Amino acid sequence: MKIQGVIPAIRNMKDYECIIDSNHQIIVLLETRISQLPQLVRHAKKHNKQVLVHADLINGLKVDAYGMEFLVRLVKIDGVISTRANVIALAKKYNILAIQRFFAIDSSAVANNIKLIEKSKPDYIEVLPGIIPTIIGEIIDQTKVPVIAGGLIKNAQQVREALDIGAIAVTTSHKQLL
Repeated sequence: MKIQGVIPAIRNMKDYECIIDSNHQIIVLLETRISQLPQLVRHAKKHNKQVLVHADLINGLKVDAYGMEFLVRLVKIDGVISTRANVIALAKKYNILAIQRFFAIDSSAVANNIKLIEKSKPDYIEVLPGIIPTIIGEIIDQTKVPVIAGGLIKNAQQVREALDIGAIAVTTSHKQLL
């Protein structure tokens, strides 16, 4: 799966309904319930969408080996986003896209996350907040892993700045950017 451009991050059903008929090929599902997930993914697949799930935010889901088996074999997701290295390892084991979410809240968090990424070896890193281009550039240089900018991106200029510094994509739930 090639990730690029602006990727919708969907927080509620109203946003889901708007995005499902859009030209976006990849969507990210955030903050849903485990009972809704299979139906949402099936419906998205009927609309030729690839579905990434933020595993840490699915209410009622424990992402251990059995939870990942559920996501991959029954729900049929295309990839996961998680802050947890064990979830990234499970995604890689099941041969689905693994995106490590990385909170750049201070220099210590950045250093610790870079160490985690060196161990977990995700396919992509999602850096939050995505409005700090210099940090995005540093993370790209240090990890050599493609970076997706996410969080607090509210306008087209912030999207351009993230992409110009080297992010391959931006995730956002702001409708005006989709």
